[in-house]
Amino acid sequence: MKIDFQGFESYVSDKEIGKLSSEIAKHHLSIVNKNGIGNEFLGWVDLPEKLSKGLILDIEAESEKIRSKAEVYVVVGIGGSYLGAKAIVDALQNHFNSMKKERNYPYIIFAGQTLNEDYMADLIEILDKKNYCLVVVSKSGTTLEPSLAFRILRTHLENKYGKEKARERIIAVTDKEKGVLKDMSSSEGYKTYVISDDIGGRYSVLTPVGLLPIAVAGYDIRTLIHGAKKMRHNLLNNTTFETNIAWQYAAMRYLMYKNGKNIELMVNYSPNMASFAEWFKQLFGESEGKDGKGIFPSSVINTTDLHSLGQYIQDGKKQVFETIIHVDKSSKRVRIPYLEDDIDSLNYLLENSLTQINHKAEEGASMAHLDSGIPQIRICLEKLDEENLGQLIYFFEFSCALSAYLLEVNPFDQPGVEAYKKNMFKLLGK
Repeated sequence: MKIDFQGFESYVSDKEIGKLSSEIAKHHLSIVNKNGIGNEFLGWVDLPEKLSKGLILDIEAESEKIRSKAEVYVVVGIGGSYLGAKAIVDALQNHFNSMKKERNYPYIIFAGQTLNEDYMADLIEILDKKNYCLVVVSKSGTTLEPSLAFRILRTHLENKYGKEKARERIIAVTDKEKGVLKDMSSSEGYKTYVISDDIGGRYSVLTPVGLLPIAVAGYDIRTLIHGAKKMRHNLLNNTTFETNIAWQYAAMRYLMYKNGKNIELMVNYSPNMASFAEWFKQLFGESEGKDGKGIFPSSVINTTDLHSLGQYIQDGKKQVFETIIHVDKSSKRVRIPYLEDDIDSLNYLLENSLTQINHKAEEGASMAHLDSGIPQIRICLEKLDEENLGQLIYFFEFSCALSAYLLEVNPFDQPGVEAYKKNMFKLLGK
């Protein structure tokens, strides 16, 4: 994985970088030594190294059991309880998996992330006709959206299979000792995985929260973890601004923010990465958006959005900088057919793959946006696979903690999330 920066010359001086570098070095040590603000939630820092072989084997064995009896696997959770799993599954899967007649792995469906009644009704209609299992993810078991979805789906499971067999189709990922879901799991005898107290939801991709659904979907969790290990080793062992890409990314984001660029657009050129962008938005939005501070994280999928939001990005208010995820290689190839009459004037593209054409579109948009005064951070991956995505996850987690510390906010709490809940519960008469 590589990173480069373009269009920052007008905003960044060597003096500013030097000053910021020493500050980032201090925050880096706070993360590694686990003594910064919110340090009780820094368990993710060493997680790639601490995941036990026993846990990985257990998750793999459990995923085999699920695949043997389920056509559909429902993940019940909200926020970090589902976004990480969805980010990786969607990044790796065939676009048209749902239309395949033969599937080797269950189709992963998410619930508990919305209160929309039509969504739940449509899901139940599908589950009436399919064999399914589910995992419910919640530390407390009291968050309304997943709790309500779990009540509905647990009842559906019990009505469909009987209470005893339904019990074998439910897994809970929850607190080790306390909470409604923990109590329910103990009394009902559900298979249970633990969410460690020192890891918050948006940092939980590499725990059973993310690893179980990813394994059920048929992807290699060992290679995903290996990628995260590689990035951890890279970031923890390179402690200069010139060698640490997380330091560089956090510094450039901070300097953009100080110069009025308060919107960061994650730019992808693969539709598979749309859910990864949603995970990215939660990670940074919930970590930085406090005390009237923070960069607003947004995203586009190009070239699609070059024909919609592209107009604003090019000619609108100059408050945006871009973080582009560039992927060198595709996993498949589509041949561009030759037409004798060349009626559409596309024969000139015959020597190119669609990936090469996509890269030229990316390059052209990048040039236009740079000319328009939009700075760009480019993160380059060789391909979309488990190892590269594991690296990307850890890179953004570490960078996010650094970025929040630069803003002098706690990266690991989310006090603003509670405001809507208080109003909602009051309106519902709780």
